[in-house]
Amino acid sequence: MTAAERRAVGDPDAANRRATGGPGGIADPGGTAQPGGIAERLAAVARRLGLACERAGVPPRDVRFVAVSKFHGTPALTAALEAGHRHYGESRVQEAQRKWPPLQERYPGTRLHLIGPLQTNKAAAAVGAFDVLHSLDRPRLAAALAAAMERTGRRPDCFVQVNTGGEAHKSGVPVAEVDAFIKDCTGTYGLPVAGLMCIPPYGGDPRPHFRLLRALAAEHGLRELSMGMSADFETAVAEGATTVRVGEAVFGPRPRP
Repeated sequence: MTAAERRAVGDPDAANRRATGGPGGIADPGGTAQPGGIAERLAAVARRLGLACERAGVPPRDVRFVAVSKFHGTPALTAALEAGHRHYGESRVQEAQRKWPPLQERYPGTRLHLIGPLQTNKAAAAVGAFDVLHSLDRPRLAAALAAAMERTGRRPDCFVQVNTGGEAHKSGVPVAEVDAFIKDCTGTYGLPVAGLMCIPPYGGDPRPHFRLLRALAAEHGLRELSMGMSADFETAVAEGATTVRVGEAVFGPRPRP
């Protein structure tokens, strides 16, 4: 998969400050792919996904295709929405709050997925803005999300992010701590944990990491697996992915935030 899509960090708060220019900054959503060709690229990814599902013996409806739209602006998003696509991935809470509400009003059924590290102090905003959270990875965040869900009544599905490669610079729960963390999330905090998510180490074979994630999910009776990006989503489907997160194959290279 692409180097840009593999970029992950171990400190969500610091990462968000760097990306937004400060504690209160907002990544500029104006930079974007040219809208021409987006519908065709969406269709091409959907065809590849359908073939991967056929090879894996999985109904295509059972694998969700999230188009990663972070840092892309309204023209590109509108082109994708006009083509009928309704699942989108964003990595910054404030960026999503800024650009998506008018589009969600215009295109009913649009669902937003938070796919980047989440600062604890933005947990309440994330619960309000997103339908699915893919980066649950620490007790303080679990507690903050539980409190926000209790106050608002909104309960977006949560994926526990697992650091399958044991990379010190990357977010995610260490493999050895997954069992206890899931039990805390579901038991202590009552979070709606739907499944697990991973980002394998860049440059290696992703299959062992996808298989490990599938095994961990099975141990806890979790069916949902968020894994696979532009360069390896077909492999992820073969290993049991139920959500793939594809950005560059749809929108092209992301503009710098």
